[in-house]
Amino acid sequence: MAASTTTSFPAAISASATNTNRAGAMRRRRIDPQSGHAFEILGHAIEYLADEFVHEGGSFSIDNGQVQAMQLLMALNRQIYFECPEVPPFGRRLLSFLHFSAA
Repeated sequence: MAASTTTSFPAAISASATNTNRAGAMRRRRIDPQSGHAFEILGHAIEYLADEFVHEGGSFSIDNGQVQAMQLLMALNRQIYFECPEVPPFGRRLLSFLHFSAA
């Protein structure tokens, strides 16, 4: 278990996902329509749970099911994002193009 980025509560994410977060955090990703749809659904679910939590005046505790559900959905959202392929930086694409053109 690792701590989520927004709270100190444990979140279920794998070690490989954590390493990927650090390595490619500032890289753009190519998001396919299926992943985009998953982001939309997860985003609505997280927003709904957060609104309900605030409306009910819930407390941030490790035993709160709503908080755990939001953390689980946010971890799934990150997992889907980091499974999307990275878009190579402009410099790498340019070098690849020039190398291909010269051959």
